[in-house]
Parts: sequence; structure tokens; C-alpha cells
Amino acid sequence: MEEEVNITYLIFGGHVEVHKYRYLFFMVLFTVYILIICSNSTIVYLIWKHRDLHEPMYIFIAALLLNSVLYSTNIYPKLLIDFLSEQQIISYQACLVQFYMFYALGGSEFLLLAAMAYDRYVSICKPLQYPTIMRRSTVSIFLALSWLLPACQLVGSATLSANQKLCNFTLKVIFCNNSIYKLHCVSSRAIYIYGLFILLNVAYVPMVFILFTYAKIFVIAYRSSKEVRTKATETCLPHLLVLINFSLLCTYDVILMRLESDIPKIAQLVMTLQLILYHPLFNPIIYGLKMKEISKHLKRLLHLDKKN
Repeated sequence: MEEEVNITYLIFGGHVEVHKYRYLFFMVLFTVYILIICSNSTIVYLIWKHRDLHEPMYIFIAALLLNSVLYSTNIYPKLLIDFLSEQQIISYQACLVQFYMFYALGGSEFLLLAAMAYDRYVSICKPLQYPTIMRRSTVSIFLALSWLLPACQLVGSATLSANQKLCNFTLKVIFCNNSIYKLHCVSSRAIYIYGLFILLNVAYVPMVFILFTYAKIFVIAYRSSKEVRTKATETCLPHLLVLINFSLLCTYDVILMRLESDIPKIAQLVMTLQLILYHPLFNPIIYGLKMKEISKHLKRLLHLDKKN
């Protein structure tokens, strides 16, 4: 005897005139997704291939760009399918998985940037101790913590949400984020407090650490030689740009949750798209153009491609 499986489906209500412009939306987002995959993968490939880039700073950059690819892959394939579908729906279980991956990978971004900030601090402020402190084992521990810490913490949040009763089945967004909390019949204080704990733990604390670390780097660099100041600017500025960009996008996400009903649908769609457009495209451009060693290898690669 076959068991009946009850599947709860949710509707994505954040799309604007998707039936009218479905093919245009599909082609634009598909092109963006291919650009994200290619640009990020190219920088990761260069770091993997060239031995002079097998240093902690470049390994962290490769991890950050790989994280961007995973972050995009969590959103884009489903979004592209929705553009070509008559109904933009998702099962509640699949929605929780997308929600989990979205915030777990977002948290990993902050922790990877914090690891990069510490690496730059040791390199510029304690250059003689750098080989001893930033050993391969240390880098491996930082990478593992950056991915595992948010992933483990988000399990609790997703589990709590899975056990909540739903009274609303329409999300006013185009993918699953913290808007799922508005579907619950009763607002859970436990989910709110736990979510705040995760936000502080994997976003605000790393952000404060990063800003404090870079402030210390620039103070020491300002008092040092021109060579040290140049090194600090060349290696720290790209990381700061990425941090500022991602922090603004995370602020957007919080604003969207709080002011969802007060924002026009088209404005909300534009703000939501910025969460998944700017950040994955921005990172490889910054590191490909601003990091001297990566830029050098990238130019060689493009030059060889032209020859061929």
C-alpha cells in the first residue's frame, strides 16, 4: 500500500510581469549566471595553476570566489526555471533548503573576509612571524571554520522553521530568504532570538573584527615606509571594497524583511536582484584587476587566448 506524501507548495509573488517578459528575463539572468561562473572560475583556475599564487592570501581569494559560485548556483537555476514556468512555485522543503544555503554561504562570506583580514594583518604588521603563523594547517582550519560554522548554526534555524505551522503560502520575493518567517501562523520568539544570535555571530562580529584589523593595518602602514603603505593599499583595498559591497547587500536583505509591505513591488524586485547580481560579479572583477599578481596571470591567459 502506497503512503500518501503531503507536500506544501509556496508561490513566489515577487515577480513583475514575468509572463510578458519571461524570455527577456531568462536570457538576461542566464547570461549573468554564465558570466558569474566563468569569471569566478577563471580566477580560481589561475590560483590553482600557478605556484606563485599558492599563498594564504590567494587561497582565501579562491575560496571566496568558489563561495560566490555556490551562492549563485543556489539561486539562479531555480530562478531561470521559474521564468519559463506558468507558475512560480516551490515546495516548502525545497524552500527551506534554499533559505539554509543562502544564509549559510552568506555567513561564510563574512568569515572568509575575516580570515583574509587576519592574513593581511600578520603579513603587514608581523612580517617576520608570517611563515610561522600562517602555515598550511592554519589556513585549512580557517577555511573549515568559515564554511562549517555558519552551516552548523543554520541547521537549528531551518529545523525550527520546518516545525512551524503555515498560514500564508505566498512569498513576496523571487527566492527563499528570511521572508519565510512571515508565512508562519505565529511569530516564534525562539526563532527570532536564535536568528539574532547567528546574525551577530557570523556577520556583525566578523565585520567589527575586519574593520578593527584594517584600521590597525593602515595606522601601522601610515607610520612605516612607502613600500609598506603601497603593499597595504594594493592588498587591503580590494578586500575592503568586497566587504563594503557585501555589507550593503546584507543591509538590503534586512530592510526588505522589515519594510516588505511598504515597498512598491518593482522597487522590491530591483533591490532583491541586487542581492544576487552585484556581489558574485563584483568579486572577480576586483580581484582580477586590483590584485597585481592575479592581474598579471590573467593578462597572460587572455593574451594566449588571442594568439590561439
